[in-house]
Amino acid sequence: MTKALIEVKKLTKRYGNLKAVDDVSFKVYQNEIFGFLGPNGAGKTTTLEIIETLREKTSGEVRIGNYSVDKNPNDIRAIIGIQLQSSGFHPDLTLVEILRLFGSLYGVSVDPIRMLKMVDLVEKKKSKVKQLSGGQKQRFSVATTLVNEPEIIFLDEPSTGLDPQARRNLWKLIKQIRKKGTTIILTTHFMDEAEYLCDRVAIMDKGKILKIDSPQNLIDELVKGGFKKNEVVNKATLEDVFLALTGKALRD
Repeated sequence: MTKALIEVKKLTKRYGNLKAVDDVSFKVYQNEIFGFLGPNGAGKTTTLEIIETLREKTSGEVRIGNYSVDKNPNDIRAIIGIQLQSSGFHPDLTLVEILRLFGSLYGVSVDPIRMLKMVDLVEKKKSKVKQLSGGQKQRFSVATTLVNEPEIIFLDEPSTGLDPQARRNLWKLIKQIRKKGTTIILTTHFMDEAEYLCDRVAIMDKGKILKIDSPQNLIDELVKGGFKKNEVVNKATLEDVFLALTGKALRD
């Protein structure tokens, strides 16, 4: 992680007197999994939507590679992939038809079966999104972010609502995508998800970034400061018990 692929400098977004994003600066490095953590209303989504060219900023600078969100928004859109929620897909099209539609929007040729194989959904190729389970919908939404072979993909709370098997399977998929050279930015409310997936995380609150570092470094810093848990830390979690008893296989 030596090359900064995304550079954000003194980014601010105002809504009247409210600063939704307040003088935020950070970098995301090539082939990194970077997480945004924070309570609801912290400014995470607004920050990412500005980077994605979906929302105008009030001030500051955002660059992706050699492109500026101000001067080159179309160039940026061509090299990023954004996860849609299932409600964003045409309800009457099959998975294959949706992938082909996405390809036509980007002006690229798509092999839908190859893409569905990546997310273990070939057997659902003739299904519509509304016929999929929660885990299948999330995996398909990730597949659509890859249609244009982007340098960066944005995932918004990708495992919300999934059972433990589907959640672990999605984590495996995200790591596989990173292995192919893709940079991944995600938001999540699950701290175990951030610990498992992210090389670094930014913790936001009230429009400001409070800390940026690897999950382990942030934990170590807290412990060195004298933090102690009241309860004894278990060697396993209830989720570990659940998976040990029911298995790790998907229940699609």
